[in-house]
Amino acid sequence: MTPTAIQLISSALFAIAILHTFSTKFFERLAHTRPVHAGLWHLLGEVEVVFGFWALILMMAMFAIDGSTVATRYIDSRNFTEPMFVFAIMVIAGTRPILQTAMVGVRIVARIVPLPGSMGFYFTVLALVPLLGSFITEPAAMTLGALILADRIFARGISSRLKYATLGVLFVNISIGGTLTPFAAPPVLMVAGKWNWDIAFMMLAFGWKAAIAVTLNAVGATALFRKELSQLQSTDNGGHSESVPFVLVFIHLAFLAGVVVFAHHPAIFMGLFLFFLGVAHAYQRHQDRLILREGLLVAFFLAGLVVLGGQQQWWLQPVLMSMSSDAVFFGAAILTAFTDNAALTYLGSLVEGLSNDFKYALVAGAVTGGGLTIIANAPNPAGIAILRGHFEDETVHPLGLLWGALPPTIIAALAFRYL
Repeated sequence: MTPTAIQLISSALFAIAILHTFSTKFFERLAHTRPVHAGLWHLLGEVEVVFGFWALILMMAMFAIDGSTVATRYIDSRNFTEPMFVFAIMVIAGTRPILQTAMVGVRIVARIVPLPGSMGFYFTVLALVPLLGSFITEPAAMTLGALILADRIFARGISSRLKYATLGVLFVNISIGGTLTPFAAPPVLMVAGKWNWDIAFMMLAFGWKAAIAVTLNAVGATALFRKELSQLQSTDNGGHSESVPFVLVFIHLAFLAGVVVFAHHPAIFMGLFLFFLGVAHAYQRHQDRLILREGLLVAFFLAGLVVLGGQQQWWLQPVLMSMSSDAVFFGAAILTAFTDNAALTYLGSLVEGLSNDFKYALVAGAVTGGGLTIIANAPNPAGIAILRGHFEDETVHPLGLLWGALPPTIIAALAFRYL
C-alpha cells in the first residue's frame, strides 16, 4: 500500500506524540525556568493533553491539504464511544458511595490475609480489584484501584521504587484481569462478537490463566516490598467518618451498572450519566469532589488517540499480518506499547481466515503488553490522572513505568503462553 501525504504526516505526528509522552517532565521544568510562557509549558506537560494536541495538528494539516469536507468526514467516521464511556465510568466509580462499597469488600478480604501492616491490604487491592474489572469493566476497576491506592498507600510517604512498581503491577493486572469475560477489556471487546467468543470461552482460554498471573504479580510485589509495606500501619476507617445511606449506595451502583450495560450506546449511557450528575448534586453531603477534570482529560487523551490512531492502519496492519501465530504474540505485546491494544485487535478482526491459534496469540499478546506505557491500554490514562500527584513534579516518568511493568508483563506472558 502506498501511503498518502496525510498518512505519512499522521505517522510522523504519532511518533512525535509518543516521544512527547516521554518529555512531559521537560516541559514542566520549562514552566519553572521560562515563566513568561509558563501556561503553555504546563499545558504541554500534561500527559493527558499530548495526543489531543497532536491530533489537533493533524486536523489542521488535513484541512489545509485535503480540504474541510474530507477533514470533517474523517472526524465523523471516528468512533468516540470509548472516550465518552471512560469519562462517565471514571466519574461514577470515583464517588464516595462506590469507593466506600469497594473499600468494605477490600477490607473484609484483607483481614483474611494474615500479613502485617498494610501488606494484606496492598495484596488484596492488586489481586482483587483487577479481576473485578472483568465484571464492572477495566476503566471502572482502574479508577477504583487507583483511588484506593492513592488514599491508603501512595499518600503515606512510600518510596519512589514502590510507587513505580505498584503502578506497573496495577496496569498489567488491570489489562489481563479483564479477560474473564468478553465485554470488559477493550482489546477483547473488539473481536469477541465477530469471533464468537463468549464467557465460557474466555474463562477457559484466558480467564484462569489471567487469574493466576494477577495473583502471582500481586504476591511478587507484596513480597518484594514486604519490609516497607509491613511498616505502614493498616488503618480501618475507610477514609470517611460519615457513612453513606444504603439507598444512595444502591442508586449509585444502579447508575454504574446501567452505564456498563449500555457501554456501546453513548446516547443512553451519557443520558444516565447526566441524570447521575443531578442526583450527585442533590446529595452533595454524601459526595466528595467529583473527578470531572481528571475524567475529561482522560477522555481528551483517548479521543486524540482515536484521531491519530485511525491513520496508522496503512503500516500497522501489514506488520501485524506478516507474523506467524508464534511470532504475533510477542509482536502484539511489543506493538501494544506504541499504540492502543484495542487498535491492534481491531485490525486483526478485519482479516478473514485467521487460525484460532493466531486469534488467541494476537489477543493474548495485546493484553499482556497493556501495562508497558500510558497508551498501551485505554484505562491507563485514568490511573495516571489519579496517581500522578503523588510522584515527583506530579509527573510519571515513562521509563519508570516501563521498568515497573516489565516483571509483571513477563509473568503474564509466561502464563498465557505456557499454561
